[in-house]
Amino acid sequence: MLSTEQQDLAEAVADLMAKRAPEAEVRRLMATDAGYDPAVWAELAGMGLIGLLIPEDFGGSGAGLVEAGLVMEAMGRSLLCAPYLSTAVLSTNILLALDDPTEQAGVLPRIAAGELITTVAHAEPGAARPERPATTAHADGTGWRLSGTKTYVLDAGIAQRFYVTTATAVFAVEPDAPGLQVETLSTVDQTRRQGRLVLDDVPARLVGSPDTGRAAVEEALDRTSVALLGEQAGGAMQAMRMATDYAKTRLQFGRAIGSFQAVKHMCADMLLEAESALSAARHVAAAFDADDSDRLADLALAQAFCSEAFVTVAANMIQVHGGIGFTWEHPAHLYLRRARTDAQLLGDPAWHRERYVQLREAQS
Repeated sequence: MLSTEQQDLAEAVADLMAKRAPEAEVRRLMATDAGYDPAVWAELAGMGLIGLLIPEDFGGSGAGLVEAGLVMEAMGRSLLCAPYLSTAVLSTNILLALDDPTEQAGVLPRIAAGELITTVAHAEPGAARPERPATTAHADGTGWRLSGTKTYVLDAGIAQRFYVTTATAVFAVEPDAPGLQVETLSTVDQTRRQGRLVLDDVPARLVGSPDTGRAAVEEALDRTSVALLGEQAGGAMQAMRMATDYAKTRLQFGRAIGSFQAVKHMCADMLLEAESALSAARHVAAAFDADDSDRLADLALAQAFCSEAFVTVAANMIQVHGGIGFTWEHPAHLYLRRARTDAQLLGDPAWHRERYVQLREAQS
């Protein structure tokens, strides 16, 4: 059950998304180079949403993952075009996990105020969550130098600071650093920008200690995955509602198509998938906030389920809409594109199922 404050937060964000992220605005931002609206970003900061996970000492709200999940649900329903996942969630989580007081004091207040867009470069070619990143770092007497390739970097084109992971540590890299190439990727989901970093002896600054970075990265990715569950559940719920609303109003042979058994059963299945995804997302968020001992196993299972549920519901929504669901002018395909991208972003369903098995075996 949500508290009154949590319900108020969910309603406030839903109202904001209805005003600031309608379909027309999403399509407009998809066509821009930046991919987001700075005015809306400032409004999110003013409402305290960018600093939701940031402790109060650094200008944030100090909220938990339940609250972050509720915000991501609303943003997922609207397909908000903004660097929220990369900056407010992933970057914030990694800075908190690294526990570097200097970096936290210099960056987190600026993130909370909407003044700094940051992102984390963790994925590498062939692996969304590489066990041992191939990107290398070496000390040059005055600092550190990085070499390697990072891909599927969220909002790489607009980031004002990159946090780049290696096998053991995390480094801060400036976008204008010599030897750094930032390439924009052409991806399925145009509502969320991604890019590739090619690092050739790039100067970098160590964040945290040189031997605890890997554990911090895993913690940050897990907490970000919890928030991503909220987005997937919110997107699935919206896709289901769009399909059922259409099934109630689209007439064939003098009857609403929702009265036909095949469509009726499809809509019922979509409801089950979407509601189950929502329950799983909220359960895992609460488990992390409570530091439950089974939270990682629950997350692995929920991430596998929610990824597939969002894809299934979005694909079935297109089927319910028939021919128009496949056209560029209709928003149905935008949800399927986001669903397929989300399903790969932090590990595909097979990766999460394998992790679940490994966690359960370790406990037995």
